[in-house]
Amino acid sequence: MAPPPSMAVSPLVALIVRIVTFGGLLISVIVLATTTGFNESYAYRYMLASGVIGMAYTILQTALTLFYLSTGNRLGGDGFAFLDFFGDKVISYMLATGAAAGFGLSVDLARLLQAQGNFNSTAESFLQKANVSASLLFMGFLFSAISSVFSSLSLPKRVD
Repeated sequence: MAPPPSMAVSPLVALIVRIVTFGGLLISVIVLATTTGFNESYAYRYMLASGVIGMAYTILQTALTLFYLSTGNRLGGDGFAFLDFFGDKVISYMLATGAAAGFGLSVDLARLLQAQGNFNSTAESFLQKANVSASLLFMGFLFSAISSVFSSLSLPKRVD
C-alpha cells in the first residue's frame, strides 16, 4: 500500500486559490441572479447552475484544505486524493462551459436585438451584467483549473 500522498504545493497556496475561486463564483452568481430576465434562457440558467454547483464543491474542498492545514493530515488518504483530482476536473470543465454558454448567448442576443432594432439601454444593461457574470465565472474556471493542476501533483505515486 502506498503511503498517503504529500501535498506537492503548499496547502496555504491551495487554500488561497480555492478562496479566490469561491469569491469569483459567488460574485458571478449574485450578479446573474439579480439580473432580471436571466431565467428566460436555458444558457443563463446553466451558467447560474454551474456557478452554484462550483461554489458548493469549492466550499467542500476549502473545508478539506483547512482540515489538512490545521492537522497536517489529509482526510481520506489516497481515495480523497483521487476525488480531488477528478472533482476538480469535472467542476472546472462545467465552469468553462457555463461561461462559454453565457458569452455565446450574450453575443447572439445582442446581434438579434440589433437586427430587430430593439437594442436599447435596458437590453444593453442586461447584456453587460450577463457578460460580467460570465467573465467572473470564467475567472472561477481558471482558478479551478489551477486547483486541478495542484490536485494532480498530490496524487499518490504508483509503484509497479
